[in-house]
Amino acid sequence: MKWVVRLFVVFLVCCFLLAGAGFGAFKWFEGKISEPGPLAGGEDRIVFVERGAGVIKVGQQLEDKGLISDARLFRLAARYKELESDIKAGEYLIDTDSSMVDILRKMNEGDVILHQVQIIEGSTIAQAWKVIEETDFLKGEMPELLPEGSFLPETHAFSRGTTRTEVVEAFANYQTQLLDEIWPARQEDLPIESREEAVILASIIEKETGGLGDEDLVAGVFINRLNRGMRLQSDPTIIYGISKGVPLTRTLSDGRVVRRTLYRSEIDRVTDYNTYQIDGLPPTPICNPSEAALRAVLQPAESDYLFFVADGTGGHAFAKTNSEHNRNVARWREIERARIAAQRGE
Repeated sequence: MKWVVRLFVVFLVCCFLLAGAGFGAFKWFEGKISEPGPLAGGEDRIVFVERGAGVIKVGQQLEDKGLISDARLFRLAARYKELESDIKAGEYLIDTDSSMVDILRKMNEGDVILHQVQIIEGSTIAQAWKVIEETDFLKGEMPELLPEGSFLPETHAFSRGTTRTEVVEAFANYQTQLLDEIWPARQEDLPIESREEAVILASIIEKETGGLGDEDLVAGVFINRLNRGMRLQSDPTIIYGISKGVPLTRTLSDGRVVRRTLYRSEIDRVTDYNTYQIDGLPPTPICNPSEAALRAVLQPAESDYLFFVADGTGGHAFAKTNSEHNRNVARWREIERARIAAQRGE
């Protein structure tokens, strides 16, 4: 019997030793995955996680950069913390004091570095396309060009590795979402029959105002003219018909290239975009209109104004009658003559 008792005692001792060893190993593991990385106290490092990269590949990246001590422990930590299946792609700024668990949580939350893409208000779709195409933190080919006026021009942030198609879709969706909001709340009895027509008129307002204000007043003028069957007579529509929105220029005698106004022959020429010569709206937008311009079209200022012209200060002079408008135009022409003389050095 004594040998049985001794065997049992040995068995218990072994169990306690194994339990102790297991507990010790667990505490060591917990400590390793929760302690700062090998580069603690150093400068932050950038890590880019590709789409579809799993915990094995990411762990090896981190080990290669010296941010973790052991990629195998990183994989075990991901499994232990149930964080292995939702690592998000993107560019991460990793604090060198971060533990393996800290890094895993950051990548599961998608706390990526964001970069801005700015589409300027009043830019054409071709100009916006060029911005996206030349943005180097994006990837992939450009999709097929969208129709003019499809974007809501703003500044938005995207992570490195976002595809150009995704960015295009995002800017188009921003406009759709805005129209979904403001179209149902539009003023009653507007001479605008569709959202597409709203975008067309908003694009004209955008080019007339340049984002400097007066959108609602300018919108009110155009609405009044449409209601009275008057032509819009908007210079930017003619320019779009000539150059697709690229500013018109001329070369001075000294070789300098400066912007120019429209020639009389261009105003008299009948084109689909010459709103001096056609009734109603042109066939398409002439740029990507801003939120302010879109809202102005659907909630224009109420007034009796039928005319406006630049006042030389960035704003506009409004008029109710043609004679009043002609006086405003004469003042603007004086300002333009002075500007042109200054360009020539006269």
